[in-house]
Amino acid sequence: MNEYWLIALVLAVIIIASLAFYAGKLLKQLSAQKQARQQVELARQQALAKHDKNILASVKIIVRAMQEEQCDFSEGCWRLSVLLDSLKLSSELAQQFPSIFTLYNEIKHLSILDDRKKLDKKQRMKQDYQRMTLEAKLHSEIVSDLDLLQHYIIERVTILNT
Repeated sequence: MNEYWLIALVLAVIIIASLAFYAGKLLKQLSAQKQARQQVELARQQALAKHDKNILASVKIIVRAMQEEQCDFSEGCWRLSVLLDSLKLSSELAQQFPSIFTLYNEIKHLSILDDRKKLDKKQRMKQDYQRMTLEAKLHSEIVSDLDLLQHYIIERVTILNT
């Protein structure tokens, strides 16, 4: 009877060793998958950061042009709104810079480029008046938002560079 127990014990040790080896192999694969996922996520975050840095560089140029009055507020707010909406690692910018987005939302329905050329003079003048009235109404708020946006750009670029 001792012989049977010895054989059973040897078989049990072999089975347990085999299962332990298999479990170790699975843990190693899991660790490799986790590391690969982390590398993919890091690469994705770096790509998003690069995208945002490029967008913020364009935003910085537009802000400076608007502050130096080289770009009218309607065109600048239009461009800024579209660019800021395309940022991947930032959110709720419409709440941070409300006047920029307000002007954009109020003028985005107005005709531009070829559509504007197709309008008769009276319609163009009406749209110009509407745009200029909104610019004048929001002027001081937009100037304030531009200053805030300039500081925001500096902060975000610093964060993205780290």
